[in-house]
Amino acid sequence: MKDLPKTYSKSREKEIYARWMEKGYFKASPNPNKTPYTIMMPPPNITSHLHMGHALNNSIQDMLIRFKRMQGYEALWLPGTDHAAIATEVVVVNALAKEGITKESLGREAFLEKMWEWYDQYGGTIVRQLKTLGCSADWDKLRFTMDEKLSKAVLETFVRLYDSGKIYKGERLINWCVKCQTSISDAEVEHEEKDGRLCYFKYPVDGTDEFVSFATTRPETLLGDTAVAVNPEDPRYAHIVGKFAVVPFDGRKIPIIADNYVDKDFGTGALKITPACDVNDFEVAERHNLPRINVVNDDGTMNENALQFAGLTREVAREKAIEFMQEEGLFVKFEKITHSLGGHDRCKTVIEPLLKYQWFVKMDELAKPALEAYTSGELKFNRERFGKIYKHWLDNIRDWCISRQLWWGHRVPAYYCSEGHVTVSAKAPEKCSTCGCTNLHQDEDVLDTWFSSALWPFSTLGWPDKNDELDYFYPGNVLVTAREIIFFWVVRMVFMGCEFMGKIPFTDVFINGIMLDGEGKKMSKSLGNGIDPLEVIEDYGADALRLMMVSGNAVDNDTRFFYERLDPARNFLNKLWNATRFVLMNLDESTGDSQSPVGISAHGLQTEDKWILSRVNSLVKEVTEKMDEHEIGLSTQKIVDFAWDELCDWYVEIVKPRLYGGKDGCPDALASRAAAQSTLRQVLITTVKLLHPVTPFVTEDLFLALQDGEETIMLSNWPVYDPALNNLAAEKDIERVKEAVRGIRAVRTDKQVPPSQKIAIIMQPIDDSAKTLFENSRVFLGALSGAAAVEVIDANALVPSNSVSVVVSGATVYLPMDSLVDAEKEKVRLSKEKKRLEQEISRIDGKLSNEGFLAKAPESLIAAEREKRDNFAVMLAKVDVELAGI
Repeated sequence: MKDLPKTYSKSREKEIYARWMEKGYFKASPNPNKTPYTIMMPPPNITSHLHMGHALNNSIQDMLIRFKRMQGYEALWLPGTDHAAIATEVVVVNALAKEGITKESLGREAFLEKMWEWYDQYGGTIVRQLKTLGCSADWDKLRFTMDEKLSKAVLETFVRLYDSGKIYKGERLINWCVKCQTSISDAEVEHEEKDGRLCYFKYPVDGTDEFVSFATTRPETLLGDTAVAVNPEDPRYAHIVGKFAVVPFDGRKIPIIADNYVDKDFGTGALKITPACDVNDFEVAERHNLPRINVVNDDGTMNENALQFAGLTREVAREKAIEFMQEEGLFVKFEKITHSLGGHDRCKTVIEPLLKYQWFVKMDELAKPALEAYTSGELKFNRERFGKIYKHWLDNIRDWCISRQLWWGHRVPAYYCSEGHVTVSAKAPEKCSTCGCTNLHQDEDVLDTWFSSALWPFSTLGWPDKNDELDYFYPGNVLVTAREIIFFWVVRMVFMGCEFMGKIPFTDVFINGIMLDGEGKKMSKSLGNGIDPLEVIEDYGADALRLMMVSGNAVDNDTRFFYERLDPARNFLNKLWNATRFVLMNLDESTGDSQSPVGISAHGLQTEDKWILSRVNSLVKEVTEKMDEHEIGLSTQKIVDFAWDELCDWYVEIVKPRLYGGKDGCPDALASRAAAQSTLRQVLITTVKLLHPVTPFVTEDLFLALQDGEETIMLSNWPVYDPALNNLAAEKDIERVKEAVRGIRAVRTDKQVPPSQKIAIIMQPIDDSAKTLFENSRVFLGALSGAAAVEVIDANALVPSNSVSVVVSGATVYLPMDSLVDAEKEKVRLSKEKKRLEQEISRIDGKLSNEGFLAKAPESLIAAEREKRDNFAVMLAKVDVELAGI
């Protein structure tokens, strides 16, 4: 057996990881003799370093992949990073701005060189961070969404979808960021409840002396109105449907239409329709063939269609429009409201719905198999609430705007000739496919980041090319990700997988919670409350961080990060380390190297050995089931509770007398010692195996120290539940002994008996079975209770009258008072306590007999004083009994 240092050093983690890498333990390849198990790492954005959310997410994935690897699966965890088009471009543009450089001054090619320099820096940093965390990914398969092969997959996907009519370019209302100057998808709009005002105006009804009133939060868009809509079932407006309202700014006449979209109970029951500024208005306009007038420029200022407001910002134009309507006598009132305001999730700027020509993916047909996968139960979420989010998004999905006005990303593979024709091709064409013109230029836009990452489960395996890895490892098994990208990423991977592979990319979606700061706030750079996982690892080690993050809670819930929670995690690892050192110091060279409890000789096994073997066997079953159910937090806590309580605090302490007493050469003692050694060793090996997915580094060292047959814990066999090891009788017996020990310890605490003082214990079992149990347990029961001697007497034997009794299952424990306390010292202590209690009772009696106090004091105070007197009286009676006993 190997020696272990006195303490575990976190510096060992780098050395251990380097050895794993050198040996190639993380590699996975098609193996016909094994079942594949695949996890695709959600690729972190290369915007910056990893944060605590990444640490939690990747720790969970590593736990699952290590678990399945030990179970004998060909386990592939494929790592990678994402180019994150808009997020990374914004970061780099801001960095260049500090040097006085713009991307336009550099030009597209030079700017892209800067982007690749950024990737070289931060892509490598992210990989180093993941390795420091202990991630056992197959680094030989590291992918980047802008890699040549993945880029090929993106272009191939675009062409196929275009050729099948699922991608088109058209003029539609899209979300536009006036700061980043690019379109964004619905999924990238972050809604926030804010205080606002509803402005009520009225338009004259042409040819009448009537007005039609409506409300809006955006008066600057009045110049883009092309209709006023009312509900067809609203009797208030039935007589004006078909007439025209007059827009006062330019005298335009716009129709008053009836449409079921209008909620007759909201506001005035009439709505202004501005098709170029609101997505719902756009759909109303489509139904009624209304014109569309855009009044906002790309930068958020008003354009020439806004007439006198042209050139103003939308905020200034809003106030000017209100002033105009007030001057015209067409302003009605303001109403304070709280409404949902959409902002760009990257820069937080309020988005502007704009009418633009963009590239779109038609979602009606693509969404159907993705929805069917969930409703049929083929695709499962770890919590039903997350599945409902997935379904709601698909039920209400719109066509996906995939073009972005950026330079960093996959450029749209569309080529325009001078005659206006478009050719879509994965490779740059030499001539126009329509007219043969050779004067071609490529579309300036790039594709939405989520377009490339939607292909991640199969593009990373070589698609569209056929190969063994794609056939073997696709579809995968589980996706571990955060809830905020269920619709960003999860939905899109599923429908792309169905479209191009004919199968969903994974069967289970594990949504993990968010790591919050100590005050319950989401960590962010802008708030300055972010915590760098590498700094935590530097101080505490990766194992302690991983254990802290996943133990004691359901990891699908949000979790607060406290540094104080790291100390118990580190203390537990030290406890397990020290227990293993103790066992190693008490193992003989002849102790077998068997790794199965069945290999432990039945000769010499005591009740406590059978108990701990039964308990660890049950632990194997529970942990395996919870891991298969992805209940990471529960499985981890079960291991910690068992190792700390049952193994270290009880079993190790119980067998110490046997380890020490078997050296005298007595055959029975030697057999008992050998059984204890083998049991200890086997239970520890099983425990560290179960713990390995959570804390990979420390368990590797412990495993290598406890056995010589295998070179790493990660390729050893996962423990298997064996019904033959269940021993409910032994469990019941040891629980009886533990109950007795706890009772005795409680008496010692109550009597303030110091740990160094040895006491006498008399056990009086109620029957022969209990007598046999306590006879066999005398040695360790005494050791655990701090007893000089343990006597087991018959059920009808007399017991010392001056004793404290503790009733436990199957016996009564008697503790002679003269072994618990020094009689004279105890008399002095109890006499002082009696005097104090009598004085307190006398003081209260004086208050309660004072008529002035009773007349002035509130009833609650009088009741409190009476309650205190009753408590003191009970305490005094107890002291009197104890004094009489002495």
